[in-house]
Amino acid sequence: MAIKNLKQSSFGDGLLVNHQALTKLDEVHEMIDWAALEYLLKDRHNKPKGEKGWPPLMMFKALLLQTWYQLSDPQLEDQIARDLLFRRFMGLDVLESVPDHSTLWRFRQQLTGDLWQKLFNEINDQLSKKSLYIKTGQVSIIDASVIQAKQNRPNKGVNQQNTQDPEAGYNVKKGSDGKLKVTYGYKAHVAVEEDGFIKAIVYSAGNEHDSLFFAELLSGNESAVYADSAYQSAKHDEMLAQMGVKNCILERAYRNKPLNSNQKNRNRLHSSVRCIVERVFGVLKLHYNMGQARYLGLARNATSLGLICMAYNLKRGLAIQRLSVCPEQNCA
Repeated sequence: MAIKNLKQSSFGDGLLVNHQALTKLDEVHEMIDWAALEYLLKDRHNKPKGEKGWPPLMMFKALLLQTWYQLSDPQLEDQIARDLLFRRFMGLDVLESVPDHSTLWRFRQQLTGDLWQKLFNEINDQLSKKSLYIKTGQVSIIDASVIQAKQNRPNKGVNQQNTQDPEAGYNVKKGSDGKLKVTYGYKAHVAVEEDGFIKAIVYSAGNEHDSLFFAELLSGNESAVYADSAYQSAKHDEMLAQMGVKNCILERAYRNKPLNSNQKNRNRLHSSVRCIVERVFGVLKLHYNMGQARYLGLARNATSLGLICMAYNLKRGLAIQRLSVCPEQNCA
């Protein structure tokens, strides 16, 4: 199946009146070499037969817009049809039709597996080359956050079968009020650095322990690793010592063995850095709706989380770039 040629502007584009509302995403667009992402997507959304398909890069940009503006697939289709800002960012001419919501859904399905991870790594590499995201010698701040499954209640369907998402699991966590909170869903395991960029992602069922993914989140280039006491173990201590990485995992108290004053002071000192990952989770839940799974199944939701983290890192990179150009707060 051939790909539609949308790179040539039409007469309709020439009639548009310039307005700052149409250029709000231009800085994000200019920050990235989209040709490198297009190369990774070249074999997707491409079949030998049928009518011409939508360019994969345009579809990927549509999914970024969906993530930034928290839209469902039908809402995204409607927004592309009527919003000139969306069309400008996607490179879609005003006289062109728009991909329908089922086409958008099918394209997202093609990102499952390792493709979203390659796109995520490419974006981070490009941000690193622009010195917005420093890779070598940085710290890794590791934590996990619980995500409620789309279908989380044990109701019975028409065939008397459990309607819960079969790939999710129960997570039990003590809340700030001391009460146990039970959530049926998944976990987002992430590593961030000091400026709040997301470095690595792992998605798992909610019943998987946080510490199982500790090694997977490490890049090997860290100068130090921060994490809460759930990751504290002799195995992890030995691993970090062999890597020559400073161990800043919080100390854990045990029954009849409370923390001494030195351990409490150490935890207090390291918590001031570790809280960065909590702020990142707060942004992802508030502005990207990460706290609630949108789809059924681990693979689909892992892809969704990957898109969320890409969209977040792009906006974070833009904020750092603006700050470097104009350090004053009112210029950002």
